[in-house]
Amino acid sequence: MGREIETIALQRGHSVRLVVDVDNLHDLNRQNLAGIDAAIEFSLPTTASNNILTCLSNSTPVVSGTTGWQINLKKIKELCEENNTSFIHSSNFSIGVNLFFKLNSELAKYMNNYKEYDVSIVELHHIKKLDAPSGTAISLAKGIINENEKYASWHKGNAVEDGSIPVESFREGEATGTHTVKWSSDIDDISLVHNSKSRKGLAFGAVIAAEFIAKRTGVFTMEDVLEL
Repeated sequence: MGREIETIALQRGHSVRLVVDVDNLHDLNRQNLAGIDAAIEFSLPTTASNNILTCLSNSTPVVSGTTGWQINLKKIKELCEENNTSFIHSSNFSIGVNLFFKLNSELAKYMNNYKEYDVSIVELHHIKKLDAPSGTAISLAKGIINENEKYASWHKGNAVEDGSIPVESFREGEATGTHTVKWSSDIDDISLVHNSKSRKGLAFGAVIAAEFIAKRTGVFTMEDVLEL
């Protein structure tokens, strides 16, 4: 992801002033962040919060695509406001996925009138992806819960539970990510599918988000960026 983001940033006329990974975490400091327009953070759940807090503490806008750390989201939003900077987090920065989120929510709303349909979510990723279900699958489940009165929660696996959405995860080879939302009845199935062909879509969306927040203050979403 880091290499993809750097490539696209350079293609769009930006410069990359600082690259931080596990070997040089000490370089993420006030001196090196001076003059940075935006930081794009794709790391691990164990390090994401500290990376984001360091940047926001130094009034550097942050785009974060790491999932699994959101327990600290309230603190991060407060720090963003205190330092008069900007922050955006998404489980998936792909423009296609965010359109997929919108379609998913709209379909869930329509399905309030058709109780005979039950919904399920399946996601497939590469074997190195640590979190399961993916943040994108969880966002899809939450989008359904917010719009459909039949569901109040989600659970791992494919077991059927009243009022809960089953979310099944698979890890295979170098799969870049496929998410399927299926509404099933005794008569037919309705499916929404997003298949990522490469990580370029994620990287492009993250750079677009960085351009959006660089001159703004506040906490934003990809819906703000894409005007959905």
